[in-house]
Amino acid sequence: MSARTGLALRVDDVALAHGGEPVVRGLNLDVRPGEVFVVVGPSGCGKSTLLRGLAGLLPVAAGSVRADGAAVTGPSPDRALMFQDDALLPWRTARRNIELPLAIRRVPRRERRARADDWLARVGLDGQGHRLPAQLSGGMRQRVQLARTLAGEPRAVLMDEPFGALDAQTRGAMQRLLVDVLRTTPATVIFVTHDVDEALFLGDRVAVLGDDGIGTLVDVPHPRDAATRGTPLIRAARRAILEALGAPETDLRSVPC
Repeated sequence: MSARTGLALRVDDVALAHGGEPVVRGLNLDVRPGEVFVVVGPSGCGKSTLLRGLAGLLPVAAGSVRADGAAVTGPSPDRALMFQDDALLPWRTARRNIELPLAIRRVPRRERRARADDWLARVGLDGQGHRLPAQLSGGMRQRVQLARTLAGEPRAVLMDEPFGALDAQTRGAMQRLLVDVLRTTPATVIFVTHDVDEALFLGDRVAVLGDDGIGTLVDVPHPRDAATRGTPLIRAARRAILEALGAPETDLRSVPC
């Protein structure tokens, strides 16, 4: 793996607009290098808009977005965005989709293939590199997208509900896979989700985004393990997030995030 470190991301008094309408106002947050920072919040509060601002795809209307102290003024290979839609190129095999960011950076062909095959193995798709996206299940396509996102060794990965369209069993498998993969990469991750349990399983910290910016910031106890989900500390963290969302502590999939 690369010796590069994760990015420090800082948002100072930022306003962002979508379609000419203000969505995010007065937002402040400080994301530490290498942490998994999860954002939850009600629909329309600007979670996806925030990711686009951090990716450099959306200019700020006010304030500043900085990566390692430098102003974010546009996209960069150091900041990769991963969507709910797998966005794979349908005419390229799984292997060649993973090779794409490496080809853009002009990595030699032999090295591209070796790195793509390594990532296929790491996401549990060893021997499937020759298949086209149409020949893969939804979960397999998301594994390819995750491998493609990380193969270019970005220093920050911005994940916009990447598992939201998957069934519960596949979603759980992808959560566990992400935790395993992140143990071997230094990238900083900002992960948007509507699922509070997913936030608590993946995150080092969970932020609740509302109309007035980050209203609640919760530190999540470690280790990340399904067995810890029912512990008092996790229950307290879950309760704090649900209270910030104005939701009862019931089935979290009913929470309108």
